[in-house]
Amino acid sequence: MTLHELITQTLDFVREHEAWAAPIVLVLAFGESLAFLSLLLPATAILLGVGVLIGESGIAFWPIWAAAAIGAILGDWLSYWVGLKLKDSAAHVWPLTRHPELLPRGHRFFERWGAAGVFAGRFFGPLRASVPLVAGVCEMPALSFQLMNIASGLIWATGILAPGAFGLRWLDGWMGG
Repeated sequence: MTLHELITQTLDFVREHEAWAAPIVLVLAFGESLAFLSLLLPATAILLGVGVLIGESGIAFWPIWAAAAIGAILGDWLSYWVGLKLKDSAAHVWPLTRHPELLPRGHRFFERWGAAGVFAGRFFGPLRASVPLVAGVCEMPALSFQLMNIASGLIWATGILAPGAFGLRWLDGWMGG
């Protein structure tokens, strides 16, 4: 199965089975934020597509948004916890062994920006899942981590879903549709 087919099939399933939208979004956001799984999961494209489905079909925004935020926050929290437990040996765990540049990049980013880096890292592709892992490896205080994790997760969920959910309605209204 190609990446395009996976995205299309997932979006078709959500379109046909709206009751599954929130659990699917929660799992995708969790996977997108989890250090080891994020490299394998095309969640961003699917989540953007779900946002468009919300705008097209009238699926309720807030439950899907909550699922995306909770999934993202839990994924980062687990990545942080794994970093606390594995410390520097995290670099020797697959799939990070196949992408050895991710941890050093995350480490440099975290060292430069600290808690603000945990917040900002959520919005930068490969850093999204490696920064929480590095925060754990560096033993960032849990409260500081969670405050940045929760704040960034709420904003990220809005940014990934709202453009499709509300942008289409706004554009349609603006164009006189």
